[in-house]
Amino acid sequence: MAVSVAFAQTDSTSTATTSTSTEPTTAKVFGGLGQYRTFSIGINGGVTSPFSALGGTNDYLNADINLGYGLSFRQQLSHSFGLILDLHGGKVGGNNNDVENVDPASYTEKEFETRFWSATLGGQWNFGSIDFLHRKNSVNFFLNAGAGLAMYKPKTTQTAGGELQPYTSDDSYIKELVIPVGAGVKFRLSDGVALNLGYTVNFVDGDNFDGYKRGFPTRDKWSYGYAGLEFTLGSSSKPNLDWVNPVAMMYDELYDETLRQEVEALKGRVSSVETAVSDLKKDSDGDGVSDQFDKCPNTPAGTVVDGAGCAIVFPTAAADSAGTAYSNIQFEFDSSVLRTSAYPALDATSADLRSSGATVTVKGYASSEGTAAHNMQLSKDRANSVKTYLVNSGVEAKKVKVKGYGETNPVADNSTEEGRVLNRRVEFSK
Repeated sequence: MAVSVAFAQTDSTSTATTSTSTEPTTAKVFGGLGQYRTFSIGINGGVTSPFSALGGTNDYLNADINLGYGLSFRQQLSHSFGLILDLHGGKVGGNNNDVENVDPASYTEKEFETRFWSATLGGQWNFGSIDFLHRKNSVNFFLNAGAGLAMYKPKTTQTAGGELQPYTSDDSYIKELVIPVGAGVKFRLSDGVALNLGYTVNFVDGDNFDGYKRGFPTRDKWSYGYAGLEFTLGSSSKPNLDWVNPVAMMYDELYDETLRQEVEALKGRVSSVETAVSDLKKDSDGDGVSDQFDKCPNTPAGTVVDGAGCAIVFPTAAADSAGTAYSNIQFEFDSSVLRTSAYPALDATSADLRSSGATVTVKGYASSEGTAAHNMQLSKDRANSVKTYLVNSGVEAKKVKVKGYGETNPVADNSTEEGRVLNRRVEFSK
């Protein structure tokens, strides 16, 4: 153990010295598990005992130290968690020999020996590292917990030094649930080999593991202290997920020169896009068509224009007794919302109606896209939008009548976009 710790500390010092220059990793923080080695196989051996460091009751007062051994298969799922399959075997023993002042009724058996096999599946949590600030850790601490099946065959004797006898008459294995809980420390010998030191308490769902059934609520258990080697399989070009420090990786990525150049290049591209968007939005004459697409620049303020920025000549509808003409009001496709460019014409119409006290009919129309029923409703909505504006500006509501004509009575050819633009309108008549 001392040699292993010294080896790990030496390796840690080397890692600390070279962590920012000669030992870079190609793995990325969000690169996924495929960039790592994650599968490990371990072998271990150690000693067993019927006692536990966690305390609890025991049917025997002395522990016989026996050998245990195991094989493990582990799949690491993240930097801190993995699934582990453990296979264990060995012997556990205890005795009540040479014990004075003990109630014979409480300890009737003198000695036991139990051979066992177990298979458990559980989780392993890596929760600490001595070299957390370095790119590669050299020491990890871990916790294990799981559940599985234990098969065991106890033998007991009621006389000190007597011959052990099978607990069951047919000498068969007893099968019960077992729950292992343990902790340990792992030393990195190399990127693919680790030395594990651990301690596990195995709780059996029964009271006959030691050949003596004291009765409810007692349950038997055994502990296993071990040392072992663990080998991580896979391509040596990939780092072992056990030892990669994501904090150091993130630091490397943030200060990677290539990444910084890419970020600066991205800033330049964003700036170019912003400039292009600003150019697209630039509208010098304020007619609603950007300069890049405006075929008729410098149109007077308030001029109604088409999609190319050129003025639309609207047919007029009604004229009052003084000969004043009311301009048609144009609308966008499938819309009854008034355009701001229509406000000057509406204000002029409102002023004339208020001064003359005349009554006007607002007639709504639509282009031929869509169904006739839809266009009829759309034409009414357009006429009502105009009426609402006039009434809000001071015209008496009873002086404004509304009618919708749908796609009838077009003033231009509906087969062209220019014609359809003219047909999306509201006219006035007296």
